[in-house]
Amino acid sequence: MDVSPAQLLERAKERFALNDYFGAIHLLEELTERGRAYADAQHLLGLCYHLAGQPERALQRLDEALRINPRYVEALVHRGVVLGEMGRTQEAESAFARARDVTVRGNSGIADHHAGKLANSHAELGEAYAEAGSLDRAVAQYQMALGLAPTFQDLRLRLGRLLLESGRTLEARDTLGAVVEARPGSIEARAAFGLACYLSGDASSAQEVWEGLQREHPGDPRAKVYLQLLERAVEDDA
Repeated sequence: MDVSPAQLLERAKERFALNDYFGAIHLLEELTERGRAYADAQHLLGLCYHLAGQPERALQRLDEALRINPRYVEALVHRGVVLGEMGRTQEAESAFARARDVTVRGNSGIADHHAGKLANSHAELGEAYAEAGSLDRAVAQYQMALGLAPTFQDLRLRLGRLLLESGRTLEARDTLGAVVEARPGSIEARAAFGLACYLSGDASSAQEVWEGLQREHPGDPRAKVYLQLLERAVEDDA
């Protein structure tokens, strides 16, 4: 049964969402071989090659996406990421500068829209890196996401957790503290902030955070579990 180009692109997006980058590449190669000059298809193909560890092919496809649409902001940003990982720093900075220029020069309301899309694209890349076990690269992607969308507290919370997983506890504490300041009612953020305090050696602040949570949300089990952890640590020290 003949499959339309639009269907091939949708199937490729589904494979990409499942982290099946080689499956997506197969579908996208078939699509582009038909002579369909879709900027979206070339961009996604470049992103798949990047995540599959083939930067040269990724760069070729991203360049093709930009040939079709020179104002394709996501392709510019991802091109910068690939160039940066290849050690081509000056070219990477140039790509990021072009992306910023396109965003800033947009019509009223467009800049924020592009920034949000770009931030979410970086977050998706960050998750892919995290799943691959490359936490430092995941952190870097989330930091870039927040540079574009500093009010996206969900991204900041995820960054804080990644910093904790990476053993960067002081950075995690600062990051999660900013989330708590912006969203004082977030149980998840406060619990994680307490853990960051504890792991960075500030047990008294951790205790204060968790005891506050327990008073305000007695039915939530997290504060109780963390306080028990703190009690056991004190007993072990004694």
